Amino acid sequence: MSLFKARDWWYTTLGEKEEFDQGCLCVADVDNSGTGQDKIIVGSYMGFLRIFNPHPVKPGDGTQAEDLLLEVQLREPVLQVEVGKFVSGTELLHLAVLHCRKLCVYAVSGTLGSVEHGNQYHIKLIYEHNLQRTACNMTYGPFGGVKGRDLICIQSMDGMLMLFEQESYAFGRFLPGFLLPGPLTYSSRTDSFITVSSSRQVESYKYQVLAFATDADERQETEQQKHSSGKRLVVDWVLNIGEQALDIRVVSFNQMVSSLFVLGERNFFCLKDNGQIRFMKKLDYSPSCFLPYCSVTEGTINTLIGNYNNMLLVYQDVTLKWATQLPHTPVAVKVCCLQDMKGLIVTLSDSGHLQCSYLGTDPSVFQAPKVESREMNYEELDREMKELQKIIKEATKTQDILPKSEDDDLKVTAEVSFHLDAISQAIDSEVRAEVVPSVTVKITVQSRLAVQKPKLSVCVQPPLALTCDQFIFNDIGPAVSKTVVLSAFLKGNCPPAELEGNAIFSYNTPTADFNPKGVPRVAQCKFRLPLRLICFPAQPSKTANHKLTIDTNKPPVSLVRLFPDFSDQSDEDQVNSLGFQFLAGSRTTLLASKTSQRYRIQSDQLEDIWLIANELTLRLEEHFKKQNCKDFLCIFSGSIPLQEYFECIDHHFELRLNAEKFQELLSERAIQFRAIERRLLARFKDKTPAPLQHLDTLLEGTYRQVIALADAAEENQANMFQAFVKLKSATHLVIMLISLWQKLSPDQIAILESTFLPLMQDTQELGWEETVDAAISYLLRTCLSKSSKEQALTLTSQLSIPKDTSRLKKHITLLCDRLAKGGRLCLNADTNTQQAIIMPGGCTAIPESDLEERTAVQDPTPIFTDHKHLTKQKSKPDLSQSVLDEAEKP
Repeated sequence: MSLFKARDWWYTTLGEKEEFDQGCLCVADVDNSGTGQDKIIVGSYMGFLRIFNPHPVKPGDGTQAEDLLLEVQLREPVLQVEVGKFVSGTELLHLAVLHCRKLCVYAVSGTLGSVEHGNQYHIKLIYEHNLQRTACNMTYGPFGGVKGRDLICIQSMDGMLMLFEQESYAFGRFLPGFLLPGPLTYSSRTDSFITVSSSRQVESYKYQVLAFATDADERQETEQQKHSSGKRLVVDWVLNIGEQALDIRVVSFNQMVSSLFVLGERNFFCLKDNGQIRFMKKLDYSPSCFLPYCSVTEGTINTLIGNYNNMLLVYQDVTLKWATQLPHTPVAVKVCCLQDMKGLIVTLSDSGHLQCSYLGTDPSVFQAPKVESREMNYEELDREMKELQKIIKEATKTQDILPKSEDDDLKVTAEVSFHLDAISQAIDSEVRAEVVPSVTVKITVQSRLAVQKPKLSVCVQPPLALTCDQFIFNDIGPAVSKTVVLSAFLKGNCPPAELEGNAIFSYNTPTADFNPKGVPRVAQCKFRLPLRLICFPAQPSKTANHKLTIDTNKPPVSLVRLFPDFSDQSDEDQVNSLGFQFLAGSRTTLLASKTSQRYRIQSDQLEDIWLIANELTLRLEEHFKKQNCKDFLCIFSGSIPLQEYFECIDHHFELRLNAEKFQELLSERAIQFRAIERRLLARFKDKTPAPLQHLDTLLEGTYRQVIALADAAEENQANMFQAFVKLKSATHLVIMLISLWQKLSPDQIAILESTFLPLMQDTQELGWEETVDAAISYLLRTCLSKSSKEQALTLTSQLSIPKDTSRLKKHITLLCDRLAKGGRLCLNADTNTQQAIIMPGGCTAIPESDLEERTAVQDPTPIFTDHKHLTKQKSKPDLSQSVLDEAEKP
């Protein structure tokens, strides 16, 4: 933004709701007064033609009645106005007005007034040309080197140049390769027309070439025209500027040197007569108009450029010399002489704001008020400083990013139905079941204030899905509530890792006038979907591959009371055992001990235990909370199933490696396919036929391989998504067991969750294995470190897919070892140092080499896992080769 504003000399506003463009402004001594004073001619798209002669009483005054010399309404929109020697037999200036289908030339004259009303001006039509084609713009000049008169060239919308020798039509020529019209100008020194085509090229056409080219009365070339004496229209020179042009001007230093200026969308160019670039300037704004003119410095050119930031910038060649602020966005700019003042800048906006201004500096009239002198009370200031520091310290303890709204201005509540939908609303579900249930979720938004641009987004974790997840409302008034109803269901063919969902409501609160868009805010609420949505009651299973036991400090509760939605009240066997059959998973059994305070969960799949175990702990806590029991605890004293957990990690990692192999093979086959296509295309284009040498057979075989690899990659991607969901479920289970085993606080559980579950989705660029390995390594070198030497070790800043999972599994084992020996999770630097001192001496340091890691892993002291699986890993078959073998089969 400029420090200075343009100094207003005179201004006015033209009409009401009229539109203007760059061709609607012209300055010249149109009435041939001989005084050398210019007049301002303005035409509008509404058909009005106005001529002004400003003479304000003092600079900055608005328009007066006598400033408007002439105002007439023509019948058609005014596209462009120009002043030149357009009438034969005289060298007086006349006004040319371009309409869509007509070119009119007027004589402007004034009559001395004998009364106080002043002089009277009127226009007289000298001649007009009715155009056969719709006009776009025009240019004029002494075409062909004529003396004492100007000819006119009009460019039509379909690319025809129509030339008029004053009162008579000369000829018309179509531009080759035309698509859309561009700016047009004439260079008298080279006798050429220069335009910018729709192919973003500056093109120059000689007048002599246009005159002797084939006539353009008929667009289609017949055989007779091909053999006629006319020549083909050939371009003189072409320069590719790579962008659309807004305007084009020619400026002459003298009779020997001239320059061509082109204003693009992001650059402006200065060209020589032969099309070579003299210089160019890259603009960091969007220009709206420009005007080059000769500089007082020899060999340089000044350029005025207006932009859409209401700025007018003055360049000397490529150097910015001045920048000034305008009250409007200029679409046309001229320099004129008014009232013997040379160099006045005339600007016109698209809405009709016409202004004459000059460059200068407006000194600031603001003066800072004097501060009352008073004696400082340093004790009071010290007391106030301490209070402010206390407030700042309390504020920095809370990590809230968004300010909390007062008095609950807006509330978002979600209500999940207790019963499943009578008619399922599931859409496109992949679950292989007869009926996929759905449950209704009702979300209500209550607002005490008016809100703008409200939008509600509801999300659940896949493979769960919603019938609709985006809702856009109109502006909500005060004390108004909105309610939406949707249904949730299981879409993917695997159990979800979480049953929680979020409802996020984004809106803008109206504020003062300085920010009419309002302040953006977000309100959200969480809801939990019922377990019945993903599983149904089944007979308990006596045998299972995986079993976990959770102890409590309270007497056992009947499973009928804990799970009334899964049990039959009349069946006494269900008091101590329940079966859960997942829609897309295995059967899980829950057993309650009759004598001890234990609950056992068993299943054939480790990941399926998570949702049942989590639901059990939540319902137990809710049950004892209703009984006002505050000391209820769940305890896990068994061994953490790290071996089974590592099998889930290996399965997911194997699918990631397969995806990488498929991607490489697809790239290779695609390169081979394109190479064969090029060979075949060369053979088909050859004039002398040659045998294909089985290239068609090779092309068909490569095509089958590409399709087979693509199908296999798509199937592997689906399997990898299911493996990632299962890995998340198993990770949730391991985190819960570690937290129950070590009695971790909510903050420590949050650190553990952010360490093991950093990603919402898994990609090849950033996968779960390398991200979790980096997070665990950070914990082992900070809060779980033994000495300051370990804290000084630096971590790698680049994450890439590892070669195998052995390092990750060793770090997970070491993390559990550190926790078993007294380590505690925290992210405070001071606490990290204290933790390193308080931690028992039995904690081993992070091993520097693989030998030390292997020694640490094989330590038999920990009781939480069996480490035999770390020493040997089964080799996996190469799936990509089997896919290619299948593709080779006919």
